[in-house]
Amino acid sequence: MLQSIIEMLHSIIGAFTGENNRILIRGTVVLMKKNVLDFTDFRSSIIDRVYELVGKGVSLQLVSAVHADPTNGLQGKVGKPAYLKGWITTITPLTAGESVFKVTFDHDSEIGQPGAFIIRNNHRSEFYLRTLTLEDVPGHGRIHFVCNSWVYPADKYDTDRVFFTNQTYLPSETPGPLRGYRERELVNLREDGTGELKEWDRVYDYAYYNDLGNPDRDPKSTKYDRPVLGGSVEYPYPRRGRTGRPPSETGGYLIHKFILFSDPNTESRLPLLMSLNIYVPRDERFGHVKMSDFLAYAQKALVQFLLPEFEALCDSTPNEFDSFQDVFDLYEGFKVPDGPLLDKLKDNVPLEMLKELVRTDGEGFFKFPMPQVIKEDKSAWRTDKEFAREMLAGLNPAFFLRKRNLERLPDLEFPPESKLVPEDYGNQNSSITKEHIENHLDGLTINKALEKKKLFILDHHDTLMPYVRRINTTSTKTYAPRTVLFLKDDGTLKPLAIELSLPHPDGDKFGAVSKVYTPAEHGVEGSIWQLAKAYAAVNDSGHHQLLSHWLNTHAVIEPFVIATNRQLSVLHPINKLLYPHFRDAMNINALARQILINAGGVVESTVYPSKYAMEMSSVVYKNWVFTEQALPADLINRRMAEKDSDAPHGLRLVLDDYPYAVDGLEIWSAIETWVKDYCSFYYKTDEMVKNDSELQSWWKELREEGHGDKKELKEEGHGDKKDEPLWPKMHTVKELIETCTIIIWVASALHAAVNFGQYPYAGFLPNRPTISRRFMPEEGTPEYEELKSNPEKAFL
Repeated sequence: MLQSIIEMLHSIIGAFTGENNRILIRGTVVLMKKNVLDFTDFRSSIIDRVYELVGKGVSLQLVSAVHADPTNGLQGKVGKPAYLKGWITTITPLTAGESVFKVTFDHDSEIGQPGAFIIRNNHRSEFYLRTLTLEDVPGHGRIHFVCNSWVYPADKYDTDRVFFTNQTYLPSETPGPLRGYRERELVNLREDGTGELKEWDRVYDYAYYNDLGNPDRDPKSTKYDRPVLGGSVEYPYPRRGRTGRPPSETGGYLIHKFILFSDPNTESRLPLLMSLNIYVPRDERFGHVKMSDFLAYAQKALVQFLLPEFEALCDSTPNEFDSFQDVFDLYEGFKVPDGPLLDKLKDNVPLEMLKELVRTDGEGFFKFPMPQVIKEDKSAWRTDKEFAREMLAGLNPAFFLRKRNLERLPDLEFPPESKLVPEDYGNQNSSITKEHIENHLDGLTINKALEKKKLFILDHHDTLMPYVRRINTTSTKTYAPRTVLFLKDDGTLKPLAIELSLPHPDGDKFGAVSKVYTPAEHGVEGSIWQLAKAYAAVNDSGHHQLLSHWLNTHAVIEPFVIATNRQLSVLHPINKLLYPHFRDAMNINALARQILINAGGVVESTVYPSKYAMEMSSVVYKNWVFTEQALPADLINRRMAEKDSDAPHGLRLVLDDYPYAVDGLEIWSAIETWVKDYCSFYYKTDEMVKNDSELQSWWKELREEGHGDKKELKEEGHGDKKDEPLWPKMHTVKELIETCTIIIWVASALHAAVNFGQYPYAGFLPNRPTISRRFMPEEGTPEYEELKSNPEKAFL
């Protein structure tokens, strides 16, 4: 009602002044007020209305795409301010939703076609700006601006906020009056690399992983000290987003028996309760959508984080499950009594998750969702068939190898060989022999099985062996495993042998101490085999979380997010192509550094490498090569596919029932086709790629800063790929297509493959355990006797 009266008064005044005869451009602004997304902040909403009453509203000015202003450095002419209408009278509901406002601009012939607009928020609180749509622009009709950005009060910014039309221009094709705005916007996003960043800052910058340790938590020891990852040949790593927090007051890390204290390069940490406030550019933070990716891992980790309390509820033996039924009870539901467990749940579990797990009627009934792996059959997970199937269709399908044809390398392929340097680690070759497996090859010899491409291996030995001795000084007791499998005629796999290796007690140079276990179904031998599979699963689960999931998707993609925002304008076609695939990446990674992968965090508490987890991922990063992340290259390198021009996608898979490869190649092909059509539309020649200044700056920064350690490693001669090019040169359209396809694959499909199966498979802890507390029981020990008398309890 009030708004109608105001508009009527404007109309009457306009009739007397002649303003009603002006040519007007009417616009519609869609935004979300802060109190929609933070419904506890009523105060800001009220204050914003007061600001409107005293003339401090939200103003917009159109910027010409065709007429330059000589007094403003030949940048586009700027129109008169226009103000949003109806802020006072638009009541926003307390559910996430958008508000629509009208705005009216005076048409100025000197503006002509608008190519951008400047917005000033004179309120006290920020809002999320979706779009601006102009109707009936003389000579141009409708013009649409896609913004999708938080706009803070104007006094928080040193320069005006500028948004461009929903058009795409290569740098050389940008209308002259808009070039200055385009270039200045990129400068604003880069800033100068100094100072602590605040929530309203829009800065994308690089930093080392120097925020994982927390020396201030226990200054008298090195318990929470961790090495800085990135910036060194010893600990290379992709860069993360800079926060600019001050250094810790104390620091240090135990390296080769020397303790380095007071390291100013260790960044201070936020208190746990402030974790959600860790800096990332505001537009990269989670909105009102559910934090599904972050909570997917947290839901599984929650079980282990609260394990002692759950175990105490189960039976008479504190701190242990006594049977698998005790574990099943977590998913079938049980009453949580008042006391320490319920208090710990309330203190440590995010509200969104707590509402999913605990009834809200005051009964305190606790129930985890039933994981898919035990939904239909509660015992199928224990079978050899399921154990093998999950290597192809489970959590870690991207790390599975076929042994090479014995005919080509007759002396090197069996038993499996190690690539660890003998001078440092002695003999690390496998102790699996023909006698262990040849009677289980369905009548084939070893040579014939290799010739028919029927032998496969899951091999974590070389990755883990350099760390096993140190890991086993913690509460974790683990092995470096190898698992050999055989492809049966029905297309399924069966495990043949599992080798568990430890460092020699007299020193690394004396090689490995290994023991081989083969399938058994009954008696104590059957229980030993179940444990052997569990030890293999522990290592594969850790490999999945730290390497396949965290390193190979989350960590390696963050530099691409940063560089894209720093070097490619929102007007650039490659920015528009890649940006949707980067959504939430920086925010998830920042939260992970705060509570998952930090010293003493969830990963160190629940995954077997313990305090060495991130350090180990740094060592693996030394051999990371960008071009090998392409799915076809990955499958060929793992010998899971061979080139065949007559086969779909030019590859012939060695396994028909390999969902990751079969479905993945369909998705890869779709991505590649889309990227090829898209890039070819904007880049007609290779010269256009080479002459694109923003594209070349983007690619240079990615290689030299975002993944800068790879350059140092190559110069130092580290890694298996030291003689091969690490990156496309970005000189041709083909290289651009290859690059963008890989980026999108890693950020979307590859991540989905290693992320979304976490709870369905690993939510049931015995199926995918992530930590082991004892070594394999040896005959003649109390542990062995317990295994004979109560195998479930011994397993758990």
